[in-house]
Amino acid sequence: MIDNYLLEELVTFAKYKTLAKTAAELNVTQPTVTRGMQKLEDELGVQLFDRQPNRISLTKTGELAAEKANALLQANQQFITEIKNYAQSQQVLKVASVAPGPSILLERLHEQSALDYQVASDLLPEAQAAESLLDHQYTFVITNQEIQTDLIESRYIGQEHLFANLDQFMYLANQQQVTFKELAGLSFVVLSDIGPWKEVIQDNIPDAKFLYQSEYDALTELTKYTNFPFFTTNITEPDGTYDTTDSVSLPITDDSATITFYAAYLKDQRRTVTPLMKELVKIWPKKQF
Repeated sequence: MIDNYLLEELVTFAKYKTLAKTAAELNVTQPTVTRGMQKLEDELGVQLFDRQPNRISLTKTGELAAEKANALLQANQQFITEIKNYAQSQQVLKVASVAPGPSILLERLHEQSALDYQVASDLLPEAQAAESLLDHQYTFVITNQEIQTDLIESRYIGQEHLFANLDQFMYLANQQQVTFKELAGLSFVVLSDIGPWKEVIQDNIPDAKFLYQSEYDALTELTKYTNFPFFTTNITEPDGTYDTTDSVSLPITDDSATITFYAAYLKDQRRTVTPLMKELVKIWPKKQF
């Protein structure tokens, strides 16, 4: 069995090309690197380095060995990461969401649930949902895409519906509901990180402007002291984040103003995640329009 430090020396030399830089990067002496190179050649029984006066370089075999060594080191690190993540996932359920609404519900549920779980503070990019389950980064994720593979399955959780909150004196505020087309040309204040909702509003409201805010506090101040329209949902409406005193909340009736969410998880974790999924479904708002 070849020691990892020998592989690290080989990979580092392939990157930096000189003994001096290799030794500096690994925080060892040049003689240590030289001895390591010789030991690696002895263990493999092949020549990896072309040694010339005042110069040393990799042979073609050495270049291949460095490439394979790098893959082995990465695989070893991935092994360590997956095992650590899996061990932690067995102790505490780790949950992530691609949109803020489900995360808000999970945080509310956590205050009254006896289940032990953690909700990721940052939204999970949709494209990383399956990967985050396979490497045991999360026990289950709330995603707007149903995932069904040999290892992963999904369960329907609920729907989130978008509302436009308009100043009470706007002409549209007299309506019972509104469409994206009717919101054309308006300027909205919006939280920056809203997952798939960002694409929904940008793609469906003609000529609209979006004043994105990175902090909840800034958004709260704007909804309180300005008359800019803003969005809520059947989940975030009662959240208390926004000041709706002088605004009217109108449901947006377009099909694209509704997102369906699923809980995705590894099939062998079904028994572990089912209690939390059931509690989440139970408190999911059923408000329709």
